[in-house]
Amino acid sequence: MLKSKTFVKKTRAGGVLKVVREHYLRDDIWCGSEVCAECKDGAPVLQQDARIESDLCAYPHYLIPDSNVVLHQIDILEDPLIRNVIILQTVLQEVRHRSAPVYKRIKDAIHEKEKHFYTFTNEFHRETFIEREQGESTNDRNDRAIRVAAKWYTEHLSKASSVGELRVVLLTNDRANKDKAEQNGLLAYRCEEYIKSLTGNPELVDRLALTSDDQNEITGSKLLFPEHLPLSRIQAGIKSGTFLQGTFRASRDNYLEATVFVQREGDDSTEVLLQGLQNLNRAVHQDVVAVELFPKEQWVAPSSVVLQDDQPNDEETGEEEAEKKLENPVLDPSRHKPTGRVVGIIKRNWRPFCGMLSQSQIKEATRHLFTPADRRIPRIRIETRQSSTLVGQRIIVAIDGWPRNSRYPNGHFVRSLGGAGDKDTETEVLLLEHDVPHQPFSQAVLSFLPKMPWGITEEDLKVRADLRQLCVCSVDPPGCTDIDDALHCRELENGNLEVGVHIADVSHFIRPGNALDQEAASRGTTVYLCGKRIDMVPELLSSNLCSLRSNVERLAFSCIWEMNHKAEILNTRFTKSIINSKASLTYAEAQMRIDDASMNDDITKSLRGLNTLAKILKGRRIAKGALTLSSPEVRFHMDSETHDPIDLQTKELKDTNSMVEEFMLLANISVAQKIYEEFSECALLRKHPAPPPSNYDILIKAAKSRKLEIHTDSAKALADSLNESVLEDFPYFNTLLRILATRCMMQAVYFCSGMDSDFHHYGLASPIYTHFTSPIRRYSDIIVHRLLAVAINADSTYPDLMDKHKQSSLCNNLNYRHKMAQYAQRASVAFHTQLFFKNKGILNEEGFILFVRKNAIIILIPKFGLEGTVFFENKDKPGPRLSFDSEGPTLTVEDQHTFHIFDRVKVTISLDASNIQHQKIRMALVEPVIPGVSVAIPEQEPEAKKPKLDR
Repeated sequence: MLKSKTFVKKTRAGGVLKVVREHYLRDDIWCGSEVCAECKDGAPVLQQDARIESDLCAYPHYLIPDSNVVLHQIDILEDPLIRNVIILQTVLQEVRHRSAPVYKRIKDAIHEKEKHFYTFTNEFHRETFIEREQGESTNDRNDRAIRVAAKWYTEHLSKASSVGELRVVLLTNDRANKDKAEQNGLLAYRCEEYIKSLTGNPELVDRLALTSDDQNEITGSKLLFPEHLPLSRIQAGIKSGTFLQGTFRASRDNYLEATVFVQREGDDSTEVLLQGLQNLNRAVHQDVVAVELFPKEQWVAPSSVVLQDDQPNDEETGEEEAEKKLENPVLDPSRHKPTGRVVGIIKRNWRPFCGMLSQSQIKEATRHLFTPADRRIPRIRIETRQSSTLVGQRIIVAIDGWPRNSRYPNGHFVRSLGGAGDKDTETEVLLLEHDVPHQPFSQAVLSFLPKMPWGITEEDLKVRADLRQLCVCSVDPPGCTDIDDALHCRELENGNLEVGVHIADVSHFIRPGNALDQEAASRGTTVYLCGKRIDMVPELLSSNLCSLRSNVERLAFSCIWEMNHKAEILNTRFTKSIINSKASLTYAEAQMRIDDASMNDDITKSLRGLNTLAKILKGRRIAKGALTLSSPEVRFHMDSETHDPIDLQTKELKDTNSMVEEFMLLANISVAQKIYEEFSECALLRKHPAPPPSNYDILIKAAKSRKLEIHTDSAKALADSLNESVLEDFPYFNTLLRILATRCMMQAVYFCSGMDSDFHHYGLASPIYTHFTSPIRRYSDIIVHRLLAVAINADSTYPDLMDKHKQSSLCNNLNYRHKMAQYAQRASVAFHTQLFFKNKGILNEEGFILFVRKNAIIILIPKFGLEGTVFFENKDKPGPRLSFDSEGPTLTVEDQHTFHIFDRVKVTISLDASNIQHQKIRMALVEPVIPGVSVAIPEQEPEAKKPKLDR
């Protein structure tokens, strides 16, 4: 049956266009139930015995949730207890339109066989499709469509001979919808009353999201916050310039302060400072908000006080006192920032938050405060009957809303992750908090993997260069199984050298647009944690078929240069190839071969040739102004049984590290030039912006304190200054300076060539750059491989590859994923560092001051690559007299000692576990000795406990 809808719309040119939409209605859409004999469904989803233990529905029943129940109670619907649910097409379309994350979650639930969720396409069924009536809103029409489908199911299933007591239950929190459903003879319940009736899992009640009616019961009647303006007022205000739109960024150190980042036209951006609860007005970190600027005379400077919201459960104790601390007027107007207040929320960016329960002091209470692990998120009030079991556990909580009369947002318990401090639990927390996708790969993704046993075919040999005879080898860190790259170097008959970089041909296995490709694009990067790797692609590819292991044939994408002995490139060619690596070496093994004069086999000769050329390439790069920076990287030695860290040392870099790096850089630059030549509008490139001059202030001051000068007008000037900044009596000084220089740098980012004009890579002093050499662990490299393959006619193109807007939004996701992966890696190092010090008692170590603050010094311990802070103020006792000079910067304590950047100090290091959720490394000053401030050296360094006892 065909329905058609005709309407007219005005075109840009001012004409009128008639649009006819055809809508086909069918009779052959099945109900999906096992009890039905009428529908000819070969694989019914809904079970005959659909029984859930319930006081309300003692009979077997199917659930039909409306759109709002799916949107707000997705945590409930995902629970294993909830089965045999009919998801209507009307509901699915509305959810897709209103929330992409919930849509993905409900689709995942539908694909889970054990849950028996069935999608019924009611909008195409002849008996359930309805037209919108005159004067009826879209919302009312959709509610009616849901009721019509529920009525159809009730009547359709009643015809079945084996139906027994089976009923259909409509779940809705809309009173009008529920009343109308009951008038039509349907069985309808509010979600809350249905969930509370389930006897099989009483804990499920905790996961109920609060509706707006429930939220008012929990909170007091006193209005604590100003009202949020309606969206229509906000939009008009933004248009007129009265309000600014931006992203709310809460402060980690001060819960009464935040900034709103306002992106203006072009690259211009502004930060608006907010201070005080009233002006923050219930905004949560990362929300998109509308702010109103105060008049210039009311602008203030950012506060230098540290305020944590760690008061007991009482509503407003100490709030006034805390706000008074903010009133620390800075009279210098040059330090004042644009200041304002939040007038409304444009978009909430709430996610499920990890943290811990702060149990109420009241016995038998069900309402408690939840403290998120991320200090930028406010505490959340939840209702739970299982607080005694959740105390000491890491849990996940979702925010439901934040009424004007509540000091904290209201939320609900989602699930428990495990005991706080447990290694697996803490790893799960840091993955969730940094938004790292880490679920096992779905069947849909795995279905696109090649079938085993896999081998190279005749077809591959026809279209690829056969390089299996070449003496190719890989050089990687110890234990590396995802080997992306391999190298070769040989002398040609004409006396020149042939150098090849061979990269795993991942794009051969991952075809554009399929589920495997979409998953890799979403993950963006492999995340390396201490002792754990979260792969971007399934292990069959990452550690086997794509990994360039020795003595197996593998598909590669090769970049081959002909060079003279001065490392000058005479010509470059790119080809898809087949290689057979002759050795998988570690950096140390490769270095030993190069250094051992008695070894003269082909692999060693190739390595020596590569190493000689790499040194010339590096010298040339540095002469152009490439920066050699430093950051203290650490390596943990794990106990083989407990997997706890038993030793911690900084990584040592060998010549071979540099050798591999030089050829990877060269390959990346060569490929960047080629893809930009061919595709000037849609090449995926990587740039590193030059830092603004103010970023270098701290570096210039640090050098000046030692009577040295740093020039920062270009990368070359900076590189030369760093090379010359050497102190004979202080060998570690240059490394410290380079560590500090690293902190001044901007983040390197991916971008699409058609959307930007500045391609320069500041750190590498290269006019153009991309990432080509690690496609197993970076999705950017897969796109670059595809572009290069099209450029050399080795593969066909596809629309998204040539769409600069699609490419640009992909770059945004890759930049986000890379940044979060870095943060997750740092958090993993911090957690394992804490585990290491947990068994060490108090250690006494030498360090250097990296930064001088108003009330503290930040210290680097080179031995462990560890940073920590020595505070000179303690909230429990009066602190010493401090005098801070920002010009130095220097800090004088008790008029006895002045601290400068890079001063050598001695400190004690221990683990402070007093706050189980925010454990930290605590440092205390030993030398220089300042009476009343420094501490005595520990009498005896306690022996480390045998880690094997600490299972």
